[in-house]
Amino acid sequence: MSIRDVASQAGVSVGTVSNVLNRPDIVAASTRNRVLAAISELGFVPNDAARQLRRGRGRTLGLVVLDVANPFFTDVAKGVEDATGAAGMAVIFCNSDGDPAKESRYLDLLEEQRVQGVLITPVDDANERLVRLRERGVLVILLDRRSTRPDVCSVAVDDRLGGELAIRHLAEAGHRRIAFVGGPWRLEQVRDRYHGGLHALREAGLTEEHLRRFETPSPTVAAGRDAASRILGLPRSARATAVFCANDLLALGVLQELTRQQVRVPEDIALVGYDDIDFAAAAAVPLSSVRQPRQRLGQTAARLMLDESNNPDGHQHQQVIFEPELVVRESSQFTRTAN
Repeated sequence: MSIRDVASQAGVSVGTVSNVLNRPDIVAASTRNRVLAAISELGFVPNDAARQLRRGRGRTLGLVVLDVANPFFTDVAKGVEDATGAAGMAVIFCNSDGDPAKESRYLDLLEEQRVQGVLITPVDDANERLVRLRERGVLVILLDRRSTRPDVCSVAVDDRLGGELAIRHLAEAGHRRIAFVGGPWRLEQVRDRYHGGLHALREAGLTEEHLRRFETPSPTVAAGRDAASRILGLPRSARATAVFCANDLLALGVLQELTRQQVRVPEDIALVGYDDIDFAAAAAVPLSSVRQPRQRLGQTAARLMLDESNNPDGHQHQQVIFEPELVVRESSQFTRTAN
């Protein structure tokens, strides 16, 4: 699709289309609306990078993550950069902040820049925008998210297994009132970690009632502090004796609030996080956590993208699943004899 196609569809000159894209204020409203309608109908994307390229796409790819403030994604990005740097490519790093509208704007920008591919942890499970990207020749690799399509590569961790490891550890230590802190619920990783925990409870002869869910609006330290406050607001007889958090930032927030309210960890409340970021081991009470191979996730996703780009006919689409492991530290090393 070119600017000439838009001009023909709208019945105007190429120069008029260029003005609508670059200096819309000098174009009459009726003409501008006609051109914009043609752009929408044809699905035209302005190619700002075309002036820099003789043909094809650039030596860049896009990386779209949910939260740049989360060290988990920093480590994933390091893995992506290691793999792409060795191949002479550059990475455009985008932070969606878990906002579908912001994610969509970044995808538009990456398409305008004619990136070879996009590595993305999408906000929503079903994203038609990603399907359209592939239809327009942009490679898409799901990162930290499983693909349900056989023609789309993905790299993820078995989060159900991770949830099982955490809750089995707490159940075996004698805990019968466990809180799950995580959110937002639309994130597949959060749901999988919770449901994996439920499975471990059932294996231990317990029920869903033994795992109370405290949903958070975001997976942040502040949200963890708020969740801990809610947990401590319950009567002592109903209060959890252990907390499993959907990521380490939430767990660090929970730990901060427990410490502020002089609740002992792990004697009063045991605590387990997820991701095993570097801050976990360095916390005031070293944090037990479910470890993910963060840099390997990024490296593997980037290599799949490079293989599909360099060998489109021979490339075999893969859905790579890594297994997590539980790292036990001081925050959960306490066995309860009664609840």
